[in-house]
Amino acid sequence: MSGTAFQKIYTHITHITKATCTLKATGVGNEELALVHGRLAQVVKIMGDHVTLQVFAGTEGIPSNAEVVFFNRPPVLKVSEDLAGRFFNAYGDPIDGGPAVEGEEREIGGPSVNPVRRMQPSELIATGIAGIDLNNTLVTGQKIPFFADPDQPFNQVMAMVALRAKADKIILGGMGLTNDDYLYYKNVFENAGALDRIISFVNTTEDPPVERLLVPDMALTAAEYFAVDKNEKVLVLLTDMTLYADALSIVSNRMDQIPSKDSMPGSLYSDLAKIYEKAVQFPNGGSITIIAVTTLSGGDITHAIPDNTGYITEGQLFLRRDTDIGKVIVDPFRSLSRLKQLVIGKKTRSDHPQVMNAAVRLYADAANAKTKLENGFDLTDYDQRTLKFAKEYSDKLLAIDVNIDTERMLDTAWELFARHFAQAEVGIKKEFVDKYWPSHT
Repeated sequence: MSGTAFQKIYTHITHITKATCTLKATGVGNEELALVHGRLAQVVKIMGDHVTLQVFAGTEGIPSNAEVVFFNRPPVLKVSEDLAGRFFNAYGDPIDGGPAVEGEEREIGGPSVNPVRRMQPSELIATGIAGIDLNNTLVTGQKIPFFADPDQPFNQVMAMVALRAKADKIILGGMGLTNDDYLYYKNVFENAGALDRIISFVNTTEDPPVERLLVPDMALTAAEYFAVDKNEKVLVLLTDMTLYADALSIVSNRMDQIPSKDSMPGSLYSDLAKIYEKAVQFPNGGSITIIAVTTLSGGDITHAIPDNTGYITEGQLFLRRDTDIGKVIVDPFRSLSRLKQLVIGKKTRSDHPQVMNAAVRLYADAANAKTKLENGFDLTDYDQRTLKFAKEYSDKLLAIDVNIDTERMLDTAWELFARHFAQAEVGIKKEFVDKYWPSHT
């Protein structure tokens, strides 16, 4: 061994797998970075003086006498206001052709916030998407996933949320994005003139999959800087957490760990929780809200990734294609925001809870009418009207391309009620009917 006071250099690797290599070394810390044969690596396991490093680009072609140089530090991100409007890779290096960011170095992947410093979330985050704001209102400091099939336009939905959400900073963590997706985000943000409040950390399909493991930590370290140091409302968008979990399983399988359900590592729950638990509302107004995409394989929500995610997060948003209108909608039956009652009718108009419930109930009646129709039963006049209502409700409120504020959403719902039903059929309190029922019908 040779080296300076700052860097230890080793040249004897004892064990190499597809993604990792092991050597004897001392004074090395967990998650510390190193260069192995010129490739970036990170310490993932220490047993006595045996240190296992995960090599991000894979170990192919690395000889057993390769040079291993330890950095004496875990990955860091330089934080400052200069992060805003920029695109970075998984290591926090610019990929947009701009200059390197100057700022204070922060270690990534630190602990989540002390519960004593947390507040009960009570601020509304409006996204402009009625399927969310009307039926599944989001609250600052919440953590919630979109469950979507891989062929659904979840990247478009995330980009829409980024542009419409009322937040000071939006941080995108893209894992396994295709080049087209990356360019799509870049163009949408630039064209909307919204770049100044958006920060993106991107790992594309052309980058090593293991690098994805750094992306959520990079995004959340930036988020903590703006939420804690600057008291800002930060929205973190992570896509796709399924590809993140796949990268976890690549590493654990190559380290010969015994896989758990669906070939995922046994640590999957805590690996996901470590990310989602960074969502927080601070007493002084700063907050981190996390919306993540979890793609499903064949709509299977019992798979280990969505299954564990459901335990950790506060609800889920479900995308589905509505065949009646040919658009993707936020499914009112399978979506749930567990914190919405903290803000609906309090931070939104007082008729919101009643309108939301009435609309979903009538939509459910339409689903029953559809079943009757499919089974060859005759439909009543009421059934026919619920079907017409459901189609308009899907098109004007549930479709993801609807971009209106909550007042307009509520007014739209009232218009639909009045068009298809008598006041008594809607079942909303008289005080609200008297106030909001459209008079021109």
